[in-house]
Amino acid sequence: MRTALLQSSGRPGSVVGNLKVLDEAAGRAAAGGAGLLVAPEMFLTGYAIGDDIGRLAEAADGDSADAVADIAGRHGIAIAYGYPERAGETVFNSAQLISADGIRLADYRKTHLFGCFERDHFTPGEQPVVQAELGGLRIGIMICYDVEFPENVRAHALAGTDLLVVPTAQMHPFQFVAESMIPVRAFENQMYVAYVNRVGREGEFEFVGLSTLVGPDGVARTRAGRHEELVLADVDPALLAASREANPYLNDRRPGLYGSLV
Repeated sequence: MRTALLQSSGRPGSVVGNLKVLDEAAGRAAAGGAGLLVAPEMFLTGYAIGDDIGRLAEAADGDSADAVADIAGRHGIAIAYGYPERAGETVFNSAQLISADGIRLADYRKTHLFGCFERDHFTPGEQPVVQAELGGLRIGIMICYDVEFPENVRAHALAGTDLLVVPTAQMHPFQFVAESMIPVRAFENQMYVAYVNRVGREGEFEFVGLSTLVGPDGVARTRAGRHEELVLADVDPALLAASREANPYLNDRRPGLYGSLV
């Protein structure tokens, strides 16, 4: 399945503006043969928007979700995107996957919040593994800091995730995560990882870009630079199966030795 990574900070504070950016990117991605478009963390509203996070937060099935479903349906492409999710009085840093026919497939709430900014504005989620079937693949979802915890990604591997999509707001000086950690996560867990970042300065943060799709062999199939761009690469089930046979980490585990981890 060809996968498109939208590296962009969109239009911080403007849901309407970000939906337009997403619509245009979905059209380009679909024209390039992609079956899935992944946008960054908090793409719908912007990340560094302070108290506007609470004001702009919506339910998972709210008006903006309907708008994304319309975009997905018109272009015939599945879309994963980050947004602030409101559930009653609680706000989560969430990511949602919508199918090419506009059906909501999965909604994930970030389980590991990074820094005071996130802890001041969000409540952490409690479900570490959220998956959906798409195009013959099992898609898993995480958000940014979550992927830096090896236990999180291993839980996805044990649950059969083939492609882990990670909407991200990775900032300076932590670019080594995109450059070094993501290839290791993909290899040690024998899965594809799509790590899709914001880019440029936003408030007090400088996002580093470097979005990438890495295969189970630890090799980047595509990598963006430090500016806004749309990059595409293929997720190959045959390579995934061959790589898992050649690198049987999951079969060779000895869980009885790992009790001290928890």
